[in-house]
Amino acid sequence: ATADARWLISVLAADSLEGRRAGSEGSRIAARLIGEQFERAGLEAAGDSGFFQRIPLRIVTRSNGRRRPTLSSWSGFDSLPPADRTVETNVIGLVRGSDPELAGEYVLVTAHFDHVGIGRAVDGDSIYNGADDDASGVAALVEIARATAQDPPRRTVVFAAMAGEEVGLLGTRWYIDHPAVPLDSTVADLNLEMIGRPDSVIGPGRLWLTGYERSTMGSGFADAGLAIDPDPRPGQSFYERSDNIAFARIGIPAHTLSSFGLHPDYHSPYDEVERIDFEHLESVIGVALEAVQVLANGPRLEWNPGGRP
Repeated sequence: ATADARWLISVLAADSLEGRRAGSEGSRIAARLIGEQFERAGLEAAGDSGFFQRIPLRIVTRSNGRRRPTLSSWSGFDSLPPADRTVETNVIGLVRGSDPELAGEYVLVTAHFDHVGIGRAVDGDSIYNGADDDASGVAALVEIARATAQDPPRRTVVFAAMAGEEVGLLGTRWYIDHPAVPLDSTVADLNLEMIGRPDSVIGPGRLWLTGYERSTMGSGFADAGLAIDPDPRPGQSFYERSDNIAFARIGIPAHTLSSFGLHPDYHSPYDEVERIDFEHLESVIGVALEAVQVLANGPRLEWNPGGRP
């Protein structure tokens, strides 16, 4: 598993993908690669085009001259000038639940594959590779998918690599409007984000969960003895800063697992594969797999009083 994760992070974070900015060729290459990995893992395709869920984007030029993608609609897409439109893709596959009573309930496992692209040069390097953010989460998503397909849990598990998180949760917002499985039967979203380096506050081989006290997810992981702690920095508002928040706002208990320790390479050209701690990563992929199994086999989650955002 470590060799596979190292290979996938190395490819996703390679200079040739130019930082995987949403709407770029590097992002398209990343999506195709993840789709191939899902197919090899034995997942059932759950997009609108095989494993791919296509997303129409309009490219808007902002007042500072920078071009930024926003969600469009398929009905309005064709009327846009070719230079002002592009297509992104979420990558979605699933493992059918083994329990006839629970297979119609869905656990969503997510990570985002985009990063911020090319930016201001630092020491002559302008490619923001995004190895920890979030190639590490995608590598974990693929490894967990592979293990889950080999031993399906009671509930159906949907694995989704989301596009465009860095530019406003575009992939997740499109998914919510065009879900691969019914949202009212989706019982949890477990999001993976920046797990490639240990957080010094909690130590290597451990993860923390955003919004730990908001639902019964945190206490369920504690009861199962998992190496998962409450978010040690609630003041950073990490609960609101990744794809999980969009699911939480529509009522699905949704949290993010991470081990981001505020390292200085965040959103910089120094977030390279050489800085990933693969021993830590292998450990926490195992922890995250156990977490998915708890969600897919255990009691249905509930919001704690006042916990739903």
